[in-house]
Amino acid sequence: MTQSQRSQLSRIVIIGASLAGATAAIALRDQGYQGELTLIGEESQLPYERPPLSKALLLGERDEPDWVADEATYAEKGISLRLGTMATRIDRDRKVVVASRHEYPYDKLLITTGSSARRLDVHGSELDGLLTLRTLEESLALRERFTDGANVVIVGAGWIGCEAAAAARQRGANVTVVEPRSQPLLLVLGEQIGATFAALHRDHGVDLRLGTGVKGFAGQGTASAVLIKGGHSIPADTILIGVGAAPNIALADAAGLDLADGGITVDATLRSSDPDIYAAGDVAAHDHPKYRHRVRVEHWANAKDQGLHVAGNLLGAEAPYQLRPFFFSDQYDLGCEYRGFADPAKDRLVVRGDLASREFTAFWLRDGGVAAALNVNQWDDGDILQDLVDSGRPVSDKELVSS
Repeated sequence: MTQSQRSQLSRIVIIGASLAGATAAIALRDQGYQGELTLIGEESQLPYERPPLSKALLLGERDEPDWVADEATYAEKGISLRLGTMATRIDRDRKVVVASRHEYPYDKLLITTGSSARRLDVHGSELDGLLTLRTLEESLALRERFTDGANVVIVGAGWIGCEAAAAARQRGANVTVVEPRSQPLLLVLGEQIGATFAALHRDHGVDLRLGTGVKGFAGQGTASAVLIKGGHSIPADTILIGVGAAPNIALADAAGLDLADGGITVDATLRSSDPDIYAAGDVAAHDHPKYRHRVRVEHWANAKDQGLHVAGNLLGAEAPYQLRPFFFSDQYDLGCEYRGFADPAKDRLVVRGDLASREFTAFWLRDGGVAAALNVNQWDDGDILQDLVDSGRPVSDKELVSS
């Protein structure tokens, strides 16, 4: 975009005061954009990063998340924050966003509305006391309940469920995890590596009920027991529903934007079916140049990196977003990093190290190259692993296990 074109771009609106949205707003100013810039978000807090919610904050090691920036930074950069404000409509014909009875005109619009915790549609799901972990308030409320001797039941053994279970156990609670699949994290890590995480939690005293579905919840007004298949009931002081997240795409759907794979369809540059509207973070179903299918990623690094990248494209760069997914997790004394995008049901697993000691690196191979790598309690090879995943170069099992 030329300087003349930049000067004609006078109004950018971002819906979603999330990590992706706030990162994009700051990057726009850092890249020289001088027009109006409005960031609209439903939560009342300043934009923050979510990983500490299920880690350090839930453990009580800190009381605040990582803020994307302090309030003074937004003021200094001329970013108009509209917090505690719900966007209710995108009028594409008039190019305005309607939020809290106000209209915000735009030349370019970015949607970074993130995800909401999924709920279960089972008997008793209308009862109070079925908690989720997605916001700062929810994390602080859970921490108050994760006390010595409390009976905590967590439904779902994904990343949130596993991290919450670890935090609850470390704070002295009795923890039961109910998971319908055969292993924790099965869809991401597969049977063998999932079993390693199952052993980790059992070694720390978690009652792990695998292959067990939830029939419903029981209680007088407030849920006090989880009903599982087979007619059994698990009493609970606290019930956490950790069955994944649903991208917040209702606004985009109502505006007539194309949707795919549960998200907003965007091309390689993160542009939607409307040339003046972009999407980033959890909601973006991205035509990734490095994959043969759309990719929608619900992790911290993706939100931050896409937010930074899309700023340039809003200003006319038209550059494809090509970074591979990355995330990390901490559970008890286990730390891990995952790079790439694997399908453990199809990709071939090669392991270097010792699963039993929980010091290993797992590789998922596809077409002779490394589709994804997970390093567990090993921290020296991050750059090498990133290169293997990024390059996709042919590699032998011998090279992987001996390197």
